[in-house]
Amino acid sequence: MKSAGPYERNAPEASPGVGAPSEITLGPAGFLSSFGNSPAFGKSEMSGQSRRSGVRAGMLTLYLLRHGQTSFSRANAFCGAALNPSLTDEGHQMAESFAKAYASQKWEAIFTSTLKRTLETAAPICSATAITPQPRDDLKEIGYGKWEGKTVAEVSKEYHDDYLRWTADPAWYPPTEGEPAISIAHRSLRVVEEIERVYENGNVLIVSHKATIRILLCSLLGIDVGRFRYRLGCPVGSVSVVEFGEHGPLLKRMADTSHLDESLRNLPGT
Repeated sequence: MKSAGPYERNAPEASPGVGAPSEITLGPAGFLSSFGNSPAFGKSEMSGQSRRSGVRAGMLTLYLLRHGQTSFSRANAFCGAALNPSLTDEGHQMAESFAKAYASQKWEAIFTSTLKRTLETAAPICSATAITPQPRDDLKEIGYGKWEGKTVAEVSKEYHDDYLRWTADPAWYPPTEGEPAISIAHRSLRVVEEIERVYENGNVLIVSHKATIRILLCSLLGIDVGRFRYRLGCPVGSVSVVEFGEHGPLLKRMADTSHLDESLRNLPGT
């Protein structure tokens, strides 16, 4: 694996069945062209300026919406890229609540992962705004490998050593036969680079998943990707907002659930 700074020099070799993340290439334009210098990857601060002109002509704002409740989130079980559940009734209510609160806002585009739970979450806002969703496989949830569908207690018992390594540093230690966080950072940023390239201004919605959104936020904001589980919350149905201004990505809202009523905000699970 190619070294890319102090953080990466100590990275372990990829686990069996997990390819080492490729060197990120985000193109010559946009804020993310300097992503390799992000502190999340052990280097200096991201420049935050467009390579096209040095200063952006307008403001691009990303809304990162986590999908609504599923039976797995309700049970606090690992539900990654290999599982494709539908939303619960409450999950559909969350999707409708978001659409009701945000349908009047002008949207340039709506992106989702390719998994059913994000497509179902996006359906009401897409219907209300007459915008066709743009699914991207790079926005899918982390691959939990052998842990898919299991609870934390089950994983800790059956894959104890792997679980301890993952909780210590999920950036480089993946779930058993799963995906390290650094890989999610690379693939999710490819979508953000695409968005930044095509939509220089306006509001763009991304409907994705708990781990993917937190890892993406860490990558954009210069937070160590290995700390994504301990630095950022992301309850079901929550939305986080990042503006791309003159000085780079700026977090405006984090895990906002104000569009949900109290009963939906206080549901059990994660």
